[in-house]
Amino acid sequence: MSLVLDPAAQDLLFREARTANTFTDEPVTEEQVQAIYDLVKFGPTAFNQSPLRVTLVRSPEARERLVNLMAEGNQPKTAAAPLVAILSVDNEFHEELPKLLPHFPQAKDMFFSERPVREQAAVVNGALQAGYFIVGVRAAGLAAGPMTGFDFAGVQKEFLDGDHTPLMIVNIGKPGDDAWFARSPRLELDEVITTV
Repeated sequence: MSLVLDPAAQDLLFREARTANTFTDEPVTEEQVQAIYDLVKFGPTAFNQSPLRVTLVRSPEARERLVNLMAEGNQPKTAAAPLVAILSVDNEFHEELPKLLPHFPQAKDMFFSERPVREQAAVVNGALQAGYFIVGVRAAGLAAGPMTGFDFAGVQKEFLDGDHTPLMIVNIGKPGDDAWFARSPRLELDEVITTV
């Protein structure tokens, strides 16, 4: 076997995991959220910039506001999920670099003084962290239902403080009995990997 990770963990994180569309009503606790974050915060980003920000939607009033901003097909599952997370990026992430990159604090001004550079870096590295977040949810024994079918401008206005740009919304919980669609095909190695 070429992988050192236990086969059951490989299944949990990748082979058996899929996007969940229904959930049980079992709540997702603050302890589970803390455990997920304590794991995924160690995933690497360029310059350790860590631009991902997570807004948890727990109150009924906030959930209703969010559901109204979801694409029609995403509304029922977002209304019923035990927990919903709005994943966004902080376009001013560079302000944290002196703390996050103490051996090279000048990176803040040297590389990220211009807004377009920051926005591109935030989206690329935030998307990377969103992937870690989904795997972290799976590692907690939960299922994730990531979605990009929503009103981005509306979510930004209604839910995000500061200079944050939404990336995706993730429904989180224990999967319901009919949570999964059939597994979609994947590309083979020779369709993806080129050796030069």
